[in-house]
Amino acid sequence: MPSAEWAAPVAEGPIDATVVLPGSKSLTNRYLVLAALGRDVSRLRRPLRSRDTRLMVGALQALGVDITDVDGTDWLITPGDLRGPASIDCGLAGNVMRFVPPLAGLALGEVHFDGDAHARRRPMAPILTALRAVGVSVEDTGSPALPFTIAGRGAVPGGTVTIDASTSSQFVSGLLLSAARYERGITVHHAGQQVPSLPHIEMTVEALRDAGVDVDDSQWLTWRVEPSEVNALDVTVEPDLSNAAQFLAAAVVTGGRVHVPGWPVRTTQAGDALRDILDEMGATVHLDRTGLTVSGSGRPSGIDVDLHDASELTPVVAALCAMADGPSLIRGVAHIRGHETDRLAALRTELTGLGAGVEEFDDGLRITPRPLHGGTFHTYADHRMVMAGALVGLVTPGVVVEDPDTVGKTMPDFVQLWSAMVAGERPAPA
Repeated sequence: MPSAEWAAPVAEGPIDATVVLPGSKSLTNRYLVLAALGRDVSRLRRPLRSRDTRLMVGALQALGVDITDVDGTDWLITPGDLRGPASIDCGLAGNVMRFVPPLAGLALGEVHFDGDAHARRRPMAPILTALRAVGVSVEDTGSPALPFTIAGRGAVPGGTVTIDASTSSQFVSGLLLSAARYERGITVHHAGQQVPSLPHIEMTVEALRDAGVDVDDSQWLTWRVEPSEVNALDVTVEPDLSNAAQFLAAAVVTGGRVHVPGWPVRTTQAGDALRDILDEMGATVHLDRTGLTVSGSGRPSGIDVDLHDASELTPVVAALCAMADGPSLIRGVAHIRGHETDRLAALRTELTGLGAGVEEFDDGLRITPRPLHGGTFHTYADHRMVMAGALVGLVTPGVVVEDPDTVGKTMPDFVQLWSAMVAGERPAPA
């Protein structure tokens, strides 16, 4: 059941804040899987600690990996013999339900996977079919979705697979992350419509190379991982750039300024697209060695944007568009109908409910700004919807965000950070 509602705080003037972000969920979970396969102890510095990453930690521990907290800031990961029987709670985490099954094939014993009710509706067929093709035993209920069981044999033959990853890049990443330990490695070909969020696959490839794994991505939409040992890691996790979206957008809609320290000059995170998006919407965007600073005029410009490669930004960008000076078009995001909720339908329903003109079509939204008013902003157990609702409420009195605790999926301190920003406080670093 949803938790208590949250009256979104209204800004009394331009926001002027420095917001220190927690680590990237996507990087944290990739590093955790690689560390579980490593030949020695790995150290993750400043990993994200959220529901999704704790579910990943729990999954790896259930398989025999030792993960120790160090001073509340780092994790030490000691690989062990992967084993069952084990039960994996995927929650609503796509990373867990798609990254851990290829790893479970290397375990000895049965590994059962299940998750939240909505997780049972999220696409899984491409990765389960691929695992069967490379020699992994998968038992399901007749539907290629949660729940299912991997009957691990302690080894995976590997080989070549062709999949349709048009609903999620995580299918490719999940197969690549464990493939160095497969007897023949793996070659993954994509055949189908355009792969969403290609930067996330680039992130996976870079993480594998950081661990000394040989990856060949020279052929378009084909990835080859050679069998090899996986080196131990000692890495500091970058800030989660997608989680910066609503904070930077706060500067845009209030005519203020927000600085995010530690923004990397070079990154594989799809959230880096914010720099170009906000610039096109009329903000002043400046990146230097101290971080990223965004300043706004108080009224963003309408935009025509393809968010196919950075679809997790869609809820906040849609909220920005509802407060723009003209119509906007968001395209290329049909696949987010299979995320935590059908995000296109949810955004149309909730933004329309607050007064915006929103037309939903197959792969996006057409948004026509109209005077906004207060009301309940439902969030559908989706963390990104909480962030979108908070942004609208920043300049629209009376917005009440349902179930704010669901944001714990990626940013447990969001409500505190947001409230502190609006109040002009300087919160301690995350």
